[in-house]
Amino acid sequence: MPTYRDHLPQLDGGIFLTDGGLETTLIFHDKLELPYFAAFHLLKDRAGSEALRKYYCSYATIACTHEYGFVLESPTWRANPDWSETLGYSNAALGDANRLAVAMMRELREQFQTPQSPMVISGCVGPRGDGYDPGQVMSETEAEAYHRQQIAILRETEVDMVTAITITNTPEAIGIVRAARDSGLPVVISFTLETDGCLPTGQSLQEAVAAVDAATDKVTAYYMINCAHPTHFDTAISTSEPWVTRLRGIRANASKLSHAELNEAPDLDDGNPRELGAQYGDLLRRHPHINVLGGCCGTDHRHIEEIARACKAVS
Repeated sequence: MPTYRDHLPQLDGGIFLTDGGLETTLIFHDKLELPYFAAFHLLKDRAGSEALRKYYCSYATIACTHEYGFVLESPTWRANPDWSETLGYSNAALGDANRLAVAMMRELREQFQTPQSPMVISGCVGPRGDGYDPGQVMSETEAEAYHRQQIAILRETEVDMVTAITITNTPEAIGIVRAARDSGLPVVISFTLETDGCLPTGQSLQEAVAAVDAATDKVTAYYMINCAHPTHFDTAISTSEPWVTRLRGIRANASKLSHAELNEAPDLDDGNPRELGAQYGDLLRRHPHINVLGGCCGTDHRHIEEIARACKAVS
């Protein structure tokens, strides 16, 4: 049975860590083949499954050491119909992959959770297209129909919530929220931002949050920022306007490069873990309501450890 589906503990405050850049870690550090950045594809054999387990264990250990909560984000970012079809998965096999991913998260929770470190299982939902480029934007209705399949599968597992990560446009975000709402699942939307602090469509973060809330009766549990460096979005959230309190999570990139520059870079830019931790600490001082903290492209356990330490200094 889901543990926190009726009430997410991160909504009560306290720091909740999550993992770093799953795909970049697996590719650049672990030297694994990851077609189309589909981490769920590793679940097809024992070696891949153990690599995923090792990855998550490193982050869960950090959370427990610091007595922080932890969000176990399932490796299902690419486990939706279009991407799985490209990889040769049938609908049945796609369902099995989502269920297997959540089962691993459940096992990790059983292994690591303590009263001081509650662990929330999140079913990760990714965009239909690219996480950097909105491409051909679906309508809200199309997005709802498209994402309903994966969300319905996740609904039958032990996930406590779903989190849509690297969402580039508001119609897709609205469709995801509606599909999750109809499935009875708490939902979080994490927007990709460019170096100017806006979505890849050019819409401001404030406008995006307002548009999704207005179209869905404000049912989204909270919003997050991901796939951008803190220097990219600092100005965008430097306001005391009420909408900023809807933002509770940050999963920043290690690199200060733009998405276009990252796409062209031959090597991984893992930035400066200590500097990134200090930047998170500064964000928390100015925005104490932000309490779900992890990483995106280029980040690994070193960055999350520095973020955890910075949180201690702030609290």
